[in-house]
Amino acid sequence: MTICDFCPAPLVRVPLFASFSCLVTKASASGHHASDAIAPLFEGAHTHIGVFDSGLGGLSVLRALHARLPQADLTYVADSGNAPYGERDVDFIVARSRAICDFLADRQVDAIVVACNTATAAAIHVLRHAHPGLPIIGVEPGVKPAAAQSINKRIGVLATPSTLASDKYKRLIESHGQGAVIVPQACPGLAKEIEAGQLDTPALRDLVERFAQPLREAQVDTVVLGCTHYPFVAPLFQAALGSDVTIMDTAEAVAQHTARLCAHRATAGKEQGVDHKFAGNIHLFSSGDPQHLADVARHWLGLQGQVSPLP
Repeated sequence: MTICDFCPAPLVRVPLFASFSCLVTKASASGHHASDAIAPLFEGAHTHIGVFDSGLGGLSVLRALHARLPQADLTYVADSGNAPYGERDVDFIVARSRAICDFLADRQVDAIVVACNTATAAAIHVLRHAHPGLPIIGVEPGVKPAAAQSINKRIGVLATPSTLASDKYKRLIESHGQGAVIVPQACPGLAKEIEAGQLDTPALRDLVERFAQPLREAQVDTVVLGCTHYPFVAPLFQAALGSDVTIMDTAEAVAQHTARLCAHRATAGKEQGVDHKFAGNIHLFSSGDPQHLADVARHWLGLQGQVSPLP
């Protein structure tokens, strides 16, 4: 099964400050279950989902999950004290990802969403090995749907240097980029600038213009945002690239696939007599400034929840 075979969400243009993520990768629990039939009706009852990112970017995934599963409790970890991962070495990313997954597992989550392209590329195989009974969902650049949608078959991929250098990205291009011209564009410094919480500063505009120019020159008609931070400046990229360029939004695929996995686990839990009481609560943790995380979640996305420093 390829990563797109279980992603039913439509691909749409990114509107102002819309939630965005990249395609969900294969989860540790794959295949179809009897609970697939109830997944469309499942809203997260009896479910606790952990989500983490190097910082604020994964909030776009958190919002999609909360919209799709309003009854699920969500725990979000922003490792802002160590952001951005895209400019860190692989060993550091793996170590931080393992520590955060261990923290979420200790909180008895039913699934973990790695809402970070860089952490997915560097660490997802390690995380699944460490927690074999726990569904762990990752994200990756949506090259396959971009190749299917592009008219001129010229596709830009905006991502961190670490993501573009990863073996996982190279395999993705080999598998799904055939027949298209893929124009990778590393965006050093962009995630860090977004972390500051201001989405339309001169510094951000300068970075966006610098990274958009090679894509314009390459005449791409479709651009994949290969980092969960980048959707928050999608309007700046749209302005810099032009209205004829499609910016890919596949965030709903993450929420839909997570809902399917959690519907199966919730059904199994009921059969075993598990009766957790959840009410769509959101708990935010940060290794940086927890109040900054809370302010951004509220101002950018209208999400509110308990906030704590990451132990």
